[in-house]
Amino acid sequence: MITPLTWTPTQRHVAFASFAAWMLDAFDFFILVFVLSDLATYFHVSMANVSLAIMLTLAVRPIGALIFGRLAEKFGRRPILMLNVGCFAVFEILSAWSPTFAAFLAFRLLYGVAMGGIWGVASSLAMETIPDRSRGLMSGIFQAGYPCGYLLASVVFGLFYTMVGWRGMFLIGALPVLLLPYIWLKVPESPVWLAARANQQSVALLPTIRRHWKLCLYLVLVMACFNFFSHGTQDLYPTFLKVQHGFTPQTVSTIAIFYNIAAMLGGVFFGVISENIGRKKAMMIAAFLALPVLPLWAFSTGSVTIGVGAFLMQFMVQGAWGVVPTWLNELVPANARAVLPGFVYQLGNLIASVNATLQATIAEHNGGNYGMAMAIVAGTVAVLICVFVAFGRETRGMVMNASNEAPQRGASQHSAH
Repeated sequence: MITPLTWTPTQRHVAFASFAAWMLDAFDFFILVFVLSDLATYFHVSMANVSLAIMLTLAVRPIGALIFGRLAEKFGRRPILMLNVGCFAVFEILSAWSPTFAAFLAFRLLYGVAMGGIWGVASSLAMETIPDRSRGLMSGIFQAGYPCGYLLASVVFGLFYTMVGWRGMFLIGALPVLLLPYIWLKVPESPVWLAARANQQSVALLPTIRRHWKLCLYLVLVMACFNFFSHGTQDLYPTFLKVQHGFTPQTVSTIAIFYNIAAMLGGVFFGVISENIGRKKAMMIAAFLALPVLPLWAFSTGSVTIGVGAFLMQFMVQGAWGVVPTWLNELVPANARAVLPGFVYQLGNLIASVNATLQATIAEHNGGNYGMAMAIVAGTVAVLICVFVAFGRETRGMVMNASNEAPQRGASQHSAH
């Protein structure tokens, strides 16, 4: 496997920019999960009602994936990535200025549209630029941007929340604009997109979906399980720590920092081993190993044992996720990579968007037991991921660089089964 040290400077710039875009997007999203209880108090609404903000953000992400993905197919990955980053930073700032709860929900909905575009555009730019034999590693690094954003939000929450409050936390969400000059100066366009434009190649989305409808339907179901797995173990965990266990903001921040470090390590670890044992086996092993961790993660009591459980759980959850970017990009036709992987991913997110409200409702009907609610969801989808991925197609070793796109497109037209 080619390591980042042997990549060209251009490839390293693309890898960093793609990782940073996804990281800062996740940072802006996870600011919300740390202040859910504060929003409920400020706007005088229940936790279940506040969790609607998470549901709306996730539910509209397919719209963003479709809009920004199609723009990236037409105008290139690089300019649309910059537009996308600017949009979600602006909507994050507007969230801080919300005068009413209704306005806050509206701004989170708009933020969700912007957030929906980042994954597909950034992952296609990365996977089409770095060497083929490094895709497993790059997949793990790229997906590690998500827990890294969560980690950054954890650190910011621990350091600044008591000084700036929930509005200040969202204002700090303007950080992503700092990435724009870097992309403008250091990141080139995808060589695969440039080659397709030179050959006047294009792929219409609807005919592509019709031609690969079995694959698309399969991937939406798989991504729904993966998103329940991720959001089901993350979104209400700070609330679980604060409300059910009464931990201080500093303790919550410390635990979140450790489990997000684990998430990054897990993503890279399973991404790398997927180059050796295959994409499917890596995802299935990670999901299966989350099951024995459930009791420690959701039902232990002390901060240390809970922290150990959270560390192990996120190592496995994001370990499974670490293989997803390369697997999805390898499965779809070349000229649909900026839109189709992100679109099926976000449609899965749409199905999983009920997670926070579902878990909050289960908890409220069981005496505020968030641990039980999270364990029910996480355990169920871990099993489903193992089952669904087993029926998928192995893609390890597929060629994706610009000079070999024809064989890749042909290979991608088989169904998932």
